[in-house]
Amino acid sequence: MKIAAAALCSALALCVSGASAQTAGPTDPQIAAIVVTANQVDIDAGKLAAANAHDKEVKAFAQQMITDHTGVNKQATALVTKLKMKPEENDTSKSLKQGGDDNLAKLKNVKGVEFDRAYVDHEVTYHQSVIDALDKTLIPNAKNEELKALLIKVRPAFVAHLEHAKSIQAKIGK
Repeated sequence: MKIAAAALCSALALCVSGASAQTAGPTDPQIAAIVVTANQVDIDAGKLAAANAHDKEVKAFAQQMITDHTGVNKQATALVTKLKMKPEENDTSKSLKQGGDDNLAKLKNVKGVEFDRAYVDHEVTYHQSVIDALDKTLIPNAKNEELKALLIKVRPAFVAHLEHAKSIQAKIGK
């Protein structure tokens, strides 16, 4: 499971290090693709966890991830539609998608408390990586003020998700 988390973190590290096609950092259309992909990855993992988690708090957290990240994606989609911006797939968004697929494949091979731990451990790592990407790359490189405002607006939810995941992680132990 740590391999899948590492793959997702590597994808976000690409974003943070500015390893996109432009040395100046990702463009607004690339940022839009990264945001939508990052949210979709967590929605997909949340759906699997809502169905397979053993602990009811883990199930509830997974449902919250589905709800919250779906909401962020709806806001992002509405904004890019309004701006007539087409999200542009890039190395970071592709790597995020692959890392998400790898995580789902690994989660499908574990059950019970082991599943709960793997899911929550991944959520802690993933949300920290997303916050780092928001702070170091996505927000600073967003040129469109409405896109930047959306990123700033949703950041506190990612922080709350991280703290919630950490609290669950402490309860279910290592």
